Amino acid sequence: MLVAFSVAPTTSAETDDGSVAKAVAEAVKVVRDSGLSYETNSMFTTVEGEWDEVFGVIKAATEAVGATSSRVSLVVKADIRPGHTNQLTEKVQRITEHLDS
Repeated sequence: MLVAFSVAPTTSAETDDGSVAKAVAEAVKVVRDSGLSYETNSMFTTVEGEWDEVFGVIKAATEAVGATSSRVSLVVKADIRPGHTNQLTEKVQRITEHLDS
């Protein structure tokens, strides 16, 4: 299963420019420390694993952001495909093969 999620505080007093980077970094640290395969880009973090472990990590990441703000925004998109692993890289590889042909 692949799950892309975005979590951020909706209120922030951490910087004058309104950046939420510090709070988001706390969420990404939770993902990193989980040991699951993941990728982070400017909009989402995608995590690969089994249902309970992935959603447990998302819950913990959301709680980490919640520690910085009284309100949190969470967006989740899942690709549920039992029996398939390493899709974090293999899906991209299949697209690249089509682009290169």
